[in-house]
Amino acid sequence: MNTSKAIVCCVVGTRPEAIKMAPVILELKKSSILVPFLLATGQHTDMLRQALDFFGIQADKDLSVMKESQSLDYITASVLQKVGEVLDDLKPSMVLVHGDTTTTMAASLAAFYRKIPLGHVEAGLRSGNISLPFPEELNRIVSDRVSGWWFPPTEGAKENLLREGLDPSRVIVTGNTVIDALLLSAQKIKEPALADLKRIPVTARVMLVTAHRRESWGEPLKGVCEAIRRIIDNFPDLWVIIPMHRNPQVRDILKSGLRDRKSVILCDPLDYPDFVWAMKRSDLILTDSGGVQEETTVLGTPTLVLRDVTERPEALEYGTSILVGTDPEKIFGMASSVLNGSKLGAARVSDFRIQPFGTGDASLTIVKTIEDIFYKNDLCAE
Repeated sequence: MNTSKAIVCCVVGTRPEAIKMAPVILELKKSSILVPFLLATGQHTDMLRQALDFFGIQADKDLSVMKESQSLDYITASVLQKVGEVLDDLKPSMVLVHGDTTTTMAASLAAFYRKIPLGHVEAGLRSGNISLPFPEELNRIVSDRVSGWWFPPTEGAKENLLREGLDPSRVIVTGNTVIDALLLSAQKIKEPALADLKRIPVTARVMLVTAHRRESWGEPLKGVCEAIRRIIDNFPDLWVIIPMHRNPQVRDILKSGLRDRKSVILCDPLDYPDFVWAMKRSDLILTDSGGVQEETTVLGTPTLVLRDVTERPEALEYGTSILVGTDPEKIFGMASSVLNGSKLGAARVSDFRIQPFGTGDASLTIVKTIEDIFYKNDLCAE
């Protein structure tokens, strides 16, 4: 890659990474001294490319590592080796990774092994339980330990990093880039493209459900399905949208538990614009996703988190999210309360003057920080 600008290699592997890194890449393209090189590992394939397409971005290199029923061992080894080979050829001035995926962790190690300066976007989130979420909590810890620059989204995430002894001069609170992506997208998405979504009556209430975490596979997910059935039985005007994860262990349980319900839309993972539409259209969201907890703080949608712990405590404090785990009784009880008009949690969104995850300028802050790093020649001393 011939350029007089400093190359910043941005590594993404999954759709959430692509969505959250897209605003950073777009901002890097505006820089007079930096140029992005987008390296896609293909931990997800079609979903990853669709998200990038929505933002008008193409990968400079796609490793296409995904295969049927891929194991964590396979993803880690494949990403580590293949990203390393690209870095050997590209020789970037900096590598940027995002969040907590296996791609993030393995790419961080590849950069560390080559002593390439590494920046971690969405650094510092901690659940306090290394097995929850699995393996994401460990992935994020490893990436933070080998990074040289950290971009935590909140003051709480920054405090986590400082408690672990990381250099405070290199820890810069930015807000979360998922808010940048959401604000870029939400205004131009007026109606869904998927036919199944178009058949939802205008007057119907909507509940969006996303459940895919490994710790929820099996009996916990069956409990979620039981709760959804009870919710539907008690709220006949409610339509439920469930984008199903590609993993057969997730899809089989969802189909067997809910395919007989006419008001349940079981569909493939939604394209990003349709997913944003679904979040905006929803009266209630059930999710085990981290990013959704952040996005619903902006949308103001009550969110029941299908987990026992969360690395996004700010969403709980803000009052848009509450932990319910996968117990059917707890899910049904809290969902019923919300659908009957009760407020969620102790806090009121209107009591907060600022958004907990930022206001849409995280990517600009990240890029300006990297530009300052180059202006000060700090990278030469790495």
